[in-house]
Formats: sequence, structure tokens, C-alpha cells
Amino acid sequence: MPTQITRDQFGAHQFAVHLGLTRWQMRVGLEQGIVPEPDLDGERWSADLAEECRGCGEQVIARFGDDPPIGSARAAARLAARLGLDVERRDIEVLAAQGDLGVISSFRGHPVYLLRDLDRLDPTVVRSVVSARKGPLTDTVDAGGAAMILAWPRKTFERIAAERHLATDRLGRYSLADVHGLAADEILARRVAEEKRETALKRTRRSETRMEDVVRGWMLRCTAYLDRDADQPPDISSLSRAIRGLTSVRSEIDRQERTSP
Repeated sequence: MPTQITRDQFGAHQFAVHLGLTRWQMRVGLEQGIVPEPDLDGERWSADLAEECRGCGEQVIARFGDDPPIGSARAAARLAARLGLDVERRDIEVLAAQGDLGVISSFRGHPVYLLRDLDRLDPTVVRSVVSARKGPLTDTVDAGGAAMILAWPRKTFERIAAERHLATDRLGRYSLADVHGLAADEILARRVAEEKRETALKRTRRSETRMEDVVRGWMLRCTAYLDRDADQPPDISSLSRAIRGLTSVRSEIDRQERTSP
């Protein structure tokens, strides 16, 4: 729920909080004309205007949802995994150009798309776009495309393709039907999911170790300063960043360990 007004004017972050919006929702709301432009020096919102548009936040959320929009690369990966097609960024651009997919906003100059708009796309339309791009290669995929369809790391796909002796054509491409066969193998899917989880956990633990080393190094430099072995105290900002990072990493480790089978 929007917070009570306790000030006479609002900056962008404060106004978003007042409306119950995240940063991206605030930006899209402004772009779509749902949230009014600031009325004080073009930068801040008055308390009167904030009171008038108290319900704007609910309108933005109802229209655009809570999931942040994503760029073309992630959009392609999402469709690839859902439809079993090697969708590419250029396919997303074609879908947008022909009016099948709306561009909700932009981020750093690149278009972004709502997840729910991607999930509502007609599979037949997506297949026609992919087929038009691939032509006679429609029924085959390269290793990168296969990995995208399966949502696996490419090295994982290549290893399993070798284990299963998957055939390739003269261009080194795999049969799309063979890739779909891998996707349908539930035992294999569980095995790969566990491998991915273990890899992610190891990577996160390495990040934890790096953060711990930063904190320990800071403590050593602090001790050196206390013992007059150093002329200057260590920079407190480096410790603050390391502590924040360590807290975040440890929370992620806890989450990953809770999701283990």
C-alpha cells in the first residue's frame, strides 16, 4: 500500500515509494503517462500532486505487473526454453517489428519486453519467424542453439551429446528432434539441474571467500594502524562494501542450500 505523505515535496525515489512502485515501474509509468511529470522545477513532485495521484501506482502495477522487463537476449532464451526452438535476438526484434510483441520501454538504449507479453506469444507465430530466418536449417540446431533450448550450459550439452553419441550433419549441427529427446528425459534433466546447482553453489562460495579475505585484510590493516605500524587507517568504505557483499552472498548460499534436493 502507498505510504502516508509526511513531506511537502518528493524526489523521484521518494515519489516511487509513495506510490508503491519500484524504479522500473516508476519509469514505465512516467513514459506511459500514468504517473504525472514532476510539477516543481521539473524534478520534484509537490505533496498536493502526490495526493491527487495516489492511485497511480495501482494502475501501473495492474497494467505492467511486478516482473521487471527483460532485453532481447533474455527474451530469446525464455522463448527458446518454452517452445523448444533456437530463438535468437533478431527473432525478438522481428516479432516486435511486425507488431506481435510490444516494446514496453528501453534500458541503456535497448528495447525491453514484459515477461507476460513473451509468455502470451502465439507459438505458431514464433515458429514462423524462426523458420523464416533459418530456412532449410529449420530442423537442425548448432550446439549454442541446443544449449539455449535446454537451458543448459553449452559445455554441459556438448558433453552429454558426446555421451549419447548424438549425430551431426555435414555442418556440425544436431537434429532438433534429438535435442527435444534430451529435453524429455526427466532423469537427465534432474541430473543436469543438480550439476547446475552444485556449480552455482561453488561459484557463490568462491565469492564468499573473496569477500572474507577483503574483510580480514582490512582488519589486519586496522591492527597495523592501531599498533602504529601504519601511518594511515584503512579506508572504511572498502569494509562497508565487503560487508554488504558478504551479507548478500551468504544469503544467496542459504537460498541455494535450501533448494537442494
